[in-house]
Amino acid sequence: MAFRGAPIDNRALAAAATADPATRWLAAVTMGAQGRYAAAYALLEPLSVATDPVLASLACSTIGSHRRQLGGHHAARRWDALAARHAARARSDGVGTDPDGIGPTGALADALLGLAADALAVGRLAEAAALVDRAAAPARGSWRTRVRHAWVSAELVLASGRASAAVAPAERAAALAREHGAARHAVKSDIVLAVALATAGSAGERARRLALQALEATEGAGWHSLCWPAALAAADASADAGDGRSAAWLRRRAGDHLHRVLRAADAAGRRIAEHSPWVPNVDKLLDRAQTRTFGGRSCAK
Repeated sequence: MAFRGAPIDNRALAAAATADPATRWLAAVTMGAQGRYAAAYALLEPLSVATDPVLASLACSTIGSHRRQLGGHHAARRWDALAARHAARARSDGVGTDPDGIGPTGALADALLGLAADALAVGRLAEAAALVDRAAAPARGSWRTRVRHAWVSAELVLASGRASAAVAPAERAAALAREHGAARHAVKSDIVLAVALATAGSAGERARRLALQALEATEGAGWHSLCWPAALAAADASADAGDGRSAAWLRRRAGDHLHRVLRAADAAGRRIAEHSPWVPNVDKLLDRAQTRTFGGRSCAK
C-alpha cells in the first residue's frame, strides 16, 4: 500500500498502526497518501524520536513531506533538518541496497531532497540545486529515491523558468516508477510531467490527458493527497474540451478534494494550509459564498 500502489485495505492499515515501529511508519506513509495527515502524524511523531536513527529520520522526513503538501515549507524545513541530523548518525557503507530506500542512504536522500524542496519553494534556488546535487549519490541505491530525485530536479528547472527542461526528469520518474510497479509514484510523476508540458506551452492535449488520467487514478485509489493537485493540473491544461470537464469544473473538483484533506489534517496542518500561498482558497475553488471553517478557523485566504 505504501510503495506499490496496492488497493488500500483499511482493516490491514488499522492493524499495521499498532504493529512494530517500521510497520507503523509504512502505515503512516499510506495514511499520508490518503490525505489523513492527523492520523499519520499521531503515528509519526513518536517515531521521530526512535532510538533507531534510520527510522527516526524517515519519520521526520515523512512529517516534513506532509507539511510541505499542505504548503508549509518553513514548517517542513524543521522536520527535514531533523531527518538529516538523524541520518547523519546512521552507519552506512556507501550506496544502500534496499530497493525501497528505507536504509541509511535512502533516509539521507529523503532528508536532503526534502530540504531541497523546502528551499526551492521559498526561492532559494542555488541552495536547492546544491542539495539536489548532494542527494544524487545516496539516491542511486533505490528506485524510490531516484524517482524523488527526478521530481525535485524537474521542479527546480521549472522554478528556474526552463519548463521544457523539466520534461525529461519527469518522464524519467514516471518510467522508473512504472518499471517498479509503483503506481502512486507513477501518478505523481505524471502530474509533474503535465505541469511541465503545460508550462512549456507544448503538448497541451497530452498535458490535459495525463492530468485527467492522474485525477481518475487518484480518485479511484483513494490517494486524496494527490487528487486536488491533479485536478488543478488538469484545469491549468484545459480549454473547453466539450466533455463536461471544463477548467471551472476541475477547479471545483479540486476544492472538494482539498476540503476533504483539510478536514483530515491535524490542527497545525490546517493552520499551515490556511496561511500558505501554495494552497488555494477552498471557497473560490468550490465557487461557494459561505466560508468553510475548520476547528473554528476560516480556510479562506
